[in-house]
Amino acid sequence: MATWIFLRGLTRESRHWGGFIEDFQKVLPGQTIVPIDFAGNGLQNHRPSASRVQDMVEDCRTQLAQRNISGPCHVLAMSLGAMVSVAWAQSYPQEVAAQVLINTSMRPFSPFYQRLQPANYATLLRLVLSRATPTDWERAILRMTSNRGDTAVLPRWVELRHDHPVSVNNALRQLFAAARFRALPTPPTTPTLLLTSTHDRLVAVACSRSLANHWQCPLQYHAHAGHDLPLDDGPWVANQIKQWLASFGTQSDCL
Repeated sequence: MATWIFLRGLTRESRHWGGFIEDFQKVLPGQTIVPIDFAGNGLQNHRPSASRVQDMVEDCRTQLAQRNISGPCHVLAMSLGAMVSVAWAQSYPQEVAAQVLINTSMRPFSPFYQRLQPANYATLLRLVLSRATPTDWERAILRMTSNRGDTAVLPRWVELRHDHPVSVNNALRQLFAAARFRALPTPPTTPTLLLTSTHDRLVAVACSRSLANHWQCPLQYHAHAGHDLPLDDGPWVANQIKQWLASFGTQSDCL
């Protein structure tokens, strides 16, 4: 069975995967799952965030070495985490056996107004200028990233923000890293699956479509989920991965 590295997005931590880890294990039993927090988030919130995606890669590699985990491993990543996975696979292709990228975007393949859709600008500006409470922030994030219409997760997200708050400086450093990251124009040699939501209100579906066209890699569309696809339909994500792995048999161990 394979070892899977799970990477979340901007200011999110490993516990934001929520029930998806259980969904994944039900569909793909026996896999080893290793969620990693970026510096500045979760258990790493006491550390300054990197302002370059490549530095996030190096930090992930260091954290794995500290746990005595070596590659090649599989990576499941969304948003900013997917940029880190791409940079990782580009710099150290021998360490990434396969990667699944969820609702991501990156230069030079997509313009800024698709990478963060304009409908969100006013909400984000209002939150910053009004000194919003943790509940205000998490409610807004839930509305922007989920189409499920279920607020049951909100108290948990507020709790996570209280437990491991992300400083303004660290959030800005992560945002800067995402904005400046530029992938190589050549397709990755690592087997890559793209998953996207046609009704993602945060990042335009055109971003994943552009990556698939440039890289000539498979792309699967979810018809109604939001940006946080693992939250809105975790079993669908896990089943898409299972089908993809079966198509070329990449179930090798992480040595």
